[in-house]
Amino acid sequence: MDFYQSEVASVVSLLKDVKIIPVLAIERVEDGIKVCELLNKCGLKAAEITFRTAAAEEIIRETSRLFPEMIIGAGTILTVKDLHTAFEAGAKFAVAPGFNPTVVKTAVKSGYAFFPGISCPSHVEQAYELGVKVMKFFPAEAAGGLGMLKSIIAPYRHLGIQFMPTGGLKPANIMNYLEIPEVLGAGGTWLASTAEMNSGKWEVIEEKIKAAVQMLS
Repeated sequence: MDFYQSEVASVVSLLKDVKIIPVLAIERVEDGIKVCELLNKCGLKAAEITFRTAAAEEIIRETSRLFPEMIIGAGTILTVKDLHTAFEAGAKFAVAPGFNPTVVKTAVKSGYAFFPGISCPSHVEQAYELGVKVMKFFPAEAAGGLGMLKSIIAPYRHLGIQFMPTGGLKPANIMNYLEIPEVLGAGGTWLASTAEMNSGKWEVIEEKIKAAVQMLS
């Protein structure tokens, strides 16, 4: 447990500095390298590579090697196999859309910085019981948005739980989430869509990354 908590604390400290974590579904390894190159160059040094595509493992492996200064994480971790695959490939953190006790127990035992998804108080209590103090609030906007997150935080504030909202976040609302003290960072898919990467719209993606960095300054 101590090793798990120390790993989580280390990653949380890094993510707090980045604040906006791009959530990326990438179909080609070369696109993963390109988008991480842009993120790194523009100063947004984090990425969540989702396991929604077959290329995810190799993208994490290559980008972790090429950009060691970045916080490369894995998303959509649904099974214990996904969890081990992600961290063995070099992921520094991993998140899931939901709360799976089996995956959480494995993460805690293995010392992996894994943040399960929650959307209600019952999920929070179950995750906390297993030793988790960092959770993904998903799907943030569909689950009630700012009001819901603040209501979830209120009865557990004294426990020091931190949240990473993702789902429906965009430039118009993400800063509202980041103003909540218990929010360590927030995930967004708008920075680089799969369609934009497939079409090679790198200038468009770079401009959106720069705009996100500007919002944080």
